[in-house]
Amino acid sequence: MGSIEPYESAKGKRYVVRYRTPERRQAAKRGFKTKRDAELYLASVETSKARGEYIDASAARATIDALGVEWLANQTHLKPSSLRPLEIAWRLQVRPRWGNVAVGDIRHSEVQTWITSMTAGRSATTVLRAYGVLAGILDVAVRDRRIPNNVARGARLPRKVARAHRYLSHQQVHDLAQASGKHEALVLVLAYTGLRWGEVTALRVRDVDLKRRRIVVSENAVEVGSETIVGTPKTHKRRSVAFPSFLLEALATSIDGKQPNELLFAGRFGEHLKRATRGERTWFKAALVRAEIEPMTVHDLRHTAASLAVSAGANVKAVQRMLGHASAAMTLDVYADLFDDDLDAVADALDAAVLRSVAARSRTTPSVQPV
Repeated sequence: MGSIEPYESAKGKRYVVRYRTPERRQAAKRGFKTKRDAELYLASVETSKARGEYIDASAARATIDALGVEWLANQTHLKPSSLRPLEIAWRLQVRPRWGNVAVGDIRHSEVQTWITSMTAGRSATTVLRAYGVLAGILDVAVRDRRIPNNVARGARLPRKVARAHRYLSHQQVHDLAQASGKHEALVLVLAYTGLRWGEVTALRVRDVDLKRRRIVVSENAVEVGSETIVGTPKTHKRRSVAFPSFLLEALATSIDGKQPNELLFAGRFGEHLKRATRGERTWFKAALVRAEIEPMTVHDLRHTAASLAVSAGANVKAVQRMLGHASAAMTLDVYADLFDDDLDAVADALDAAVLRSVAARSRTTPSVQPV
């Protein structure tokens, strides 16, 4: 147990509470006006120690700046492309507001005010990312026994509004491919295999099997700032994607004269292609204008691939494997609108089942003659 001792101060008699922390270090808290207040505080300390909930007041004085730098350094499980947005959110939104604040001094109302102020001038994605960084830092502070709970949790957050998917028809895809000039094969591969931009730009000649009509996706080239970093695909899993026969000629032309380790689709000097929609004047945007197609992104060709596959009769599991989604549930979440016909088929099947059941029962139920 601790002890309580009186002492004289400039404002009169006060009490100091002395106790040991769970690590057996001596600690003290001064300034209690009454002995009763000091006793209540000592009792709360002993109770928290017994429950394993003790928080060292000195640990709560660590600043968000110090903890945030450490938190970012520990995000080694993230790909560079995922880590970079967090670093930007830390540098531009979190650190300027919270860097000098002690972790124990943050209040839920202050976090909510910060979120509300950001929402007024920034996208929901930016706000949610900045909030995620702060909340992640405070989660670690809770586990490190610096604070009893995460005051950021439970805040009201803006909702992300998903952009409507753009789907091209077969004719539009071929018009766009033709308008893309030397990038014609690239556009066709994107629209009929569903590969991500980073996956298609990381393809090497050795990844294409013309005899089996398969493309092996084992790498992903992602732009992080001005640098292109090559790593594993988004789900960290290698996959094989089938392509239709009409792509054989275009792919054979792209392969012709290249060594197995060379990029299938490369820049002028054999380097990885940059994002096709960067800047106001790019080959992709110019092709859209020539093909008389409304503005869209290269990623919309991935959506198009899913749409064309479903319209051709592919089930959700086949679409999942083609796109490299982690699960069929994810595919349904992203492309639920493509499977509306399946819902109609279920309703029609139920209709038919009810009619058969009712008809069968009416044939087997004996008729009752009136007396």
